[in-house]
Amino acid sequence: MIFTKTDIAGVELIELEKFTDDRGFFARSFCVEELKQNGHAFEIEQANLSFNHQSGTLRGMHFQRNPVGDPKIVRCISGKIFDVVIDLREGSPTYCQWVSAELSAQNRKSFIIPSGCAHGFLTLEPDSEVMYLMGAPFVPDLAAGVRWNDPAFAIEWPSPPKVINDRDANYPDYERQK
Repeated sequence: MIFTKTDIAGVELIELEKFTDDRGFFARSFCVEELKQNGHAFEIEQANLSFNHQSGTLRGMHFQRNPVGDPKIVRCISGKIFDVVIDLREGSPTYCQWVSAELSAQNRKSFIIPSGCAHGFLTLEPDSEVMYLMGAPFVPDLAAGVRWNDPAFAIEWPSPPKVINDRDANYPDYERQK
């Protein structure tokens, strides 16, 4: 696994380290020890799939409030997405900043996202499927989100969403903590 830091501490892009031969390649996509060696204490609590019929489907920006949080590793296993992470950790030097990456079945990249960050994506192809390895269980009472187009973050999406649910479209404006 090859880890590339982003501008937000704890958010890293993970690429496969491929061992190739005439059959194709073999690569490790998850390893607790490699994650620990790169500063990520991550144990899988659950795995989730998100299937999206249409290109232009937006999901997010979601997070889970303390005390549980929701660290995750996100990979697009079919299709292509524009994946976004917002740092909502009060006191962080990158508080309210965002990073993005294109994740696809073809590039096989993934994001590791720590607790305290909101996550969402826009599908760039139809029939895109996203796999989440979750480091904490889902707790419905702690589920929260921020709006995808909130001016507090000014995310530069590649296009406006064509499909979005009411909850994600109508989160109130985010109030920055001082």
